[in-house]
Amino acid sequence: QVQLVESGGGSVQAGGSLRLSCTASGVTYNNGYMGWFRQASGTEREGVATIHRVFGDTNYADSVKGRFTISQDNAKKTVDLQMNSLNPDDSGMYYCAIRRSGGSRPFDPSTYNYWGQGIQVTVSS
Repeated sequence: QVQLVESGGGSVQAGGSLRLSCTASGVTYNNGYMGWFRQASGTEREGVATIHRVFGDTNYADSVKGRFTISQDNAKKTVDLQMNSLNPDDSGMYYCAIRRSGGSRPFDPSTYNYWGQGIQVTVSS
């Protein structure tokens, strides 16, 4: 059984920072992507940041480049998302996800195999 547990969400004022963490258990492979997606009210789920669990290559949505940083621990079972300079457009439900393989379309939600329950991030003006 694979389980992804997110933590670190909450409410913050615009310009502030939050750090999200995702811990995966029950995963016996680490050869694909692990990352974060988000979904705001009335919008589609979108990729935020991903990291290749073997090579460490990262992908960022244009809207978060320079503000968000994704990282993983040496065991490649925990992934963090440091979010700085937050604005209200960053508000939404953030989901940790794992894809078994790397390759193209790292931000396509339909290609991911495992998902966390999601954690709320609210940024106030």
